Amino acid sequence: MKSTRVLISGASIAGPALALWLTRYGFDVTVVEKAPALRRGGQAVDFKGETHRTVLERMGILDEVRAARTGSEDGTVVDAAGRRIATVPAEFTGGDVEIVRGDLAQILLDRTAATTTYVFGDSITSLTETPTGVDVTFERGGPQTFDLVVGADGLHSNVRRLAFGPETDYVRHLGYHYALAELDVEGGSELYSEPGRTAATGGPKAPAFFVFASPPLAYDRDDVAQQQRLVADAYRGAGWRVPELLARLPEAREFYLDSISRVTMDRYTSGRVALLGDAAYGNTLGGFGTGLAVVGAYVLAGELLRADGDHAVAFARYEAGFRRYAQVSQKVNAGRILAPRTRLGMRLRNLLFSTSFLFAPLMRLSDRFATDIELEDYALLVPGALEVPEADRPVR
Repeated sequence: MKSTRVLISGASIAGPALALWLTRYGFDVTVVEKAPALRRGGQAVDFKGETHRTVLERMGILDEVRAARTGSEDGTVVDAAGRRIATVPAEFTGGDVEIVRGDLAQILLDRTAATTTYVFGDSITSLTETPTGVDVTFERGGPQTFDLVVGADGLHSNVRRLAFGPETDYVRHLGYHYALAELDVEGGSELYSEPGRTAATGGPKAPAFFVFASPPLAYDRDDVAQQQRLVADAYRGAGWRVPELLARLPEAREFYLDSISRVTMDRYTSGRVALLGDAAYGNTLGGFGTGLAVVGAYVLAGELLRADGDHAVAFARYEAGFRRYAQVSQKVNAGRILAPRTRLGMRLRNLLFSTSFLFAPLMRLSDRFATDIELEDYALLVPGALEVPEADRPVR
């Protein structure tokens, strides 16, 4: 095998999913993650359709994902007085199987911890490609050389910046921001909108969830208090329970603010470096990100196996075989649905949610996007690859 030592940046979903396959195929894999530990909790993510189900089954984690699934339920759109004005069907946000991102990450970590080297609390500072590998330096650890490097480090990918260029060349702001807050909030799943801003409680994303129209915001990603002030400013004067939620933001166990943006790239690979998941084809809250990450990991690892580690051949096949499927990430602006900028837009959204002859075709289209790829059976190249190896099984 030509290329066997692989460095993956990012330990959320895409990175460990790729590590699972690569180690099963005999690669030596290291995963580096900037965070000091695995991020628990977070928003719910979902899988839908036969393609996602098949890949999870081949990974050997389908039963665990189902066991950890959330109890998704219909949501209620309310007015300022809390009166119901529409219903958000559970299938709109929950797919076939919905699971908290942190729970999925833990499942993947459990399956790969024995076969993968995980380095938390560190980050890549430089990538220098040579004829035989990639020389990598880190913030904390000593320099190392790898055969291949994969950026699975999200929308604001460090690997993409180092290997392809600045974020502004590839990430397009779609006119909205969103925030998640882990709070103890009473009541069911409710969503309240005013033109250009929506607040929700008890839904699949977080106990308190905000989406608001805004130009790009400049802020310190490590300054949570500053971020919470930005959200409070965006919702000044809002009705319903919004003042209560804003007043409680400082007590949130977890808080996250980011833009709703889309990644657009004409290539996912450069030399010995490849991008995977949101780093390559992300679309914030677009509804397909986790499925694209898991299927993308399956395809990338499978092509490296089929090419016997020849990255030039494997990367070309990954580009050719996955790009059309990933194009679904270019089709959605979740902000327009979640927080329409006009009252007419709000009424039309509510009508879409509540009218079966409008909603059903939307779900059928979503299902078609989720299954619009012919999966190669890479297991035929490695006898027994569909059997879950003992090392991949979680420690009980």
